[in-house]
Amino acid sequence: MRTVIKKVVPSNLFKKVEPLGHLGEAMVAQTRLGFPAKGLHIIGVTGTNGKTSTCFMIHRMLHEAGFKVGLMTTVAYGAGLDIKEKAERLTTPSPGTILKRIQELRGKGVEWLVLEVTSHALSQHRVWGLSFDVAVMTNISHEHLDYHGTFANYLAAKRRLFAQTNSNKKGLRIGVINADDEQASVFASAIANPVTYGIDTGEARAKKIVLSADGVTYDAIIGKDSYHIRSKLPGRFNVYNSLAAVCVGRAVGLSKHQIEQGIAALESVQGRMTRIDEGQDFSVIVDYAHTPDSFEKLFKDIKPIVEGKMFVMFGSPGRRDETKRAIQGGLAGQYADEVVITEDDDRDMDSQEIMRQIAAGAIDKGKKLDKDLFIIHDRDKAMEFILGRAKKGDVVLLLGKGHEKDTLRNGPRAAELRHLQQDDNDPERVIRFPWDEIGEAHRILKKVTKKR
Repeated sequence: MRTVIKKVVPSNLFKKVEPLGHLGEAMVAQTRLGFPAKGLHIIGVTGTNGKTSTCFMIHRMLHEAGFKVGLMTTVAYGAGLDIKEKAERLTTPSPGTILKRIQELRGKGVEWLVLEVTSHALSQHRVWGLSFDVAVMTNISHEHLDYHGTFANYLAAKRRLFAQTNSNKKGLRIGVINADDEQASVFASAIANPVTYGIDTGEARAKKIVLSADGVTYDAIIGKDSYHIRSKLPGRFNVYNSLAAVCVGRAVGLSKHQIEQGIAALESVQGRMTRIDEGQDFSVIVDYAHTPDSFEKLFKDIKPIVEGKMFVMFGSPGRRDETKRAIQGGLAGQYADEVVITEDDDRDMDSQEIMRQIAAGAIDKGKKLDKDLFIIHDRDKAMEFILGRAKKGDVVLLLGKGHEKDTLRNGPRAAELRHLQQDDNDPERVIRFPWDEIGEAHRILKKVTKKR
C-alpha cells in the first residue's frame, strides 16, 4: 500500500502527510499493546554521529552496575548481554516494531532501556508515547537534508527528543549535551536540567587525553569529582561519546567505580572502528563514518599515528544528501595518500554520477585519477584493490557500510523510473544484495595476505 501511495502522491505532499500516518500508527500500536513502555526508564540518544557507540557505552555501564537494562540501536537490540543483530536498516524502526521489542524486553525483566533515536523517527512520531528520563545529544552537523529540506528542520527534529523528555514530569528531565557543539544552547533551552560536557567547554571536561590505536584514556573532571576513564574504542570522538556516558552514569546515581569499570568493560561496537586482523603487517579498519563531520574527525585522529600511507575507500548513497559527496571527496583527498571511490547503496540512482561527484572533491585537493585516486564501482573489487596496495605500516580505512548486512543496487527499471520519489521496496527500481563489510574484509584480506 505504501509503495502504491508513493507512486501516485506528489513527493512534497507525501512528506507532509507521512508523519501523520506514523503518528496514527503509533497511537494504534500503543493502544493495542497496552502502552508496554509504561514505567520503563528510557535513555534516548540522538545526534548526527556517535549515537550507536554512546548507546553501547551507556548500556554496558548500566549492565555492569547491575541494572536490568535493554538496548535498541542501529546495530542491535536485546537485554543484558544477550544482544541480537537487527535485520532492518532503520535506526529507529516502526512504532509497532519498537513496542513489540519493548514488550519482549519487559518480559525479560528489563527496567531501563537505552534507545537510539534519529531525526526521522522524531519528525515521524515513531517514538510517540514513550516517556524518556534522560536525553543525550552527541553532536549536530549537516545530514539528512534530502529528507528534512533545511538544517533548521533537521535541528528542530533532533530537539524534539529533549522536549519530549522534558514533558515527562515523573522522569528525571535531564538532558546531556555536547557543550563543544555550536547547537548546544538549542538543546539546553528545551530541558529542565541540562548537563553539559566537552573538551573545550562544559560542566564535565576531559583532561589529560591520550589517544592510541587501542583506545582512549583521560580524566573526566566534574566539579570536585574526578574519574579516570579508559575506553577500548579509539578516536577523539570516543572521548566525547564516553564523556556523555559518564554524565548519564552520574545522572542515574552510579558510583565513580561503577562508571569507570562500566565504560572500560565495552570491548567494541560492530562496524565502529572495527579492526580486521588476518596477521598482516598493516592496519585495516571498518567504520560506519558517512558524513563530512565524521570523516574529518576520523582522519584527524588517524593520520598522526600512521607510520606509512593512509588509504581510504568509500562511496555515497543515492537518494541522500548530494551536497556532502564533493565535501567528503575533498576531505579524503586532503588527508589520505590514496583514495578509492566505490558503491554505497546506489538505490535507483546513477552510480557513475555519484562517484564523479565524489571524485570532483578529491581532484580539487590535488588527487589524480589512476595515480592516487581510483574509481571502482564493485565494492568487493574495490576492497581487493585497496588491500592489495597496502604495505607494512600503512592504514586502510573502509568507510560507510560498517555494520550493514546488505547493499542497495539498481533494479531492472531504475533509469526509467528515477523521476519517482524514493522507494527502496520497489524491486523494479532497487534490489537488495547481501553485503557484510567486516566479513568481506576478513575474506579478502586472507586472500591478499596468502598471495604475499
